[in-house]
Amino acid sequence: MAPLVEGPDFTRQGLNLADGSLGAEVVRVTDEFFAPRERMLNPEQPVFYPDRYDNHGKWMDGWETRRRRTAGHDWCIVRLAMPGVLMGVDFDTSFFTGNFPPAASLEACFSPEGEPDEHSDWQPLVPAMELKGNDHRFCAISCPQPFTHVRVHIFPDGGLARLRGYGKPFCDWSTLAASESLNLLALEHGADQVDQAWSDAHYGEPRKLLRPGRGINMGDGWETRRRR
Repeated sequence: MAPLVEGPDFTRQGLNLADGSLGAEVVRVTDEFFAPRERMLNPEQPVFYPDRYDNHGKWMDGWETRRRRTAGHDWCIVRLAMPGVLMGVDFDTSFFTGNFPPAASLEACFSPEGEPDEHSDWQPLVPAMELKGNDHRFCAISCPQPFTHVRVHIFPDGGLARLRGYGKPFCDWSTLAASESLNLLALEHGADQVDQAWSDAHYGEPRKLLRPGRGINMGDGWETRRRR
């Protein structure tokens, strides 16, 4: 398993809006021959199995495209788990050493009514930046506009273990009826834990209490170690 890496402040202050377990989904992709899109949004740390192979070659924990023999580059569109104001991104290439993309960039758009396309109002957030293998490339984002989707460009091809887009959920309160009952402690309505403001989080951070739906197991919640 890849080690945890201490990232910039936005990785602790923001919620990963590209978390597949919260509902984020890759809705369009140019290619996923070597490794499928959904692995890139897995909230767990990437893993590496030296002896695992599948029908397309070496099994990799992430999204990986085939080598391009033509002009252009690969990209994918991710519908965020919930609309939000992005604070930063992490391009994680853990265990991708000879098959990582040399560079990547990020755009975003606000399309609450449906999936965007090439004609949508894509806003550039992160210009093409150099990536390294088995590494994290963090980049802060300063844009007050909320977004529903991001488009990741990799140049020209290769694999990303994880894409993490940290930010604050955005809720358009004007669309809600005055009589509607809401869970004000839900992540999707802007609630969040205060950074490091807890006595103990040995088995899980308090933020898990605010996730949508029911917990899937005892690890999907906040649990402290026993006091003796």
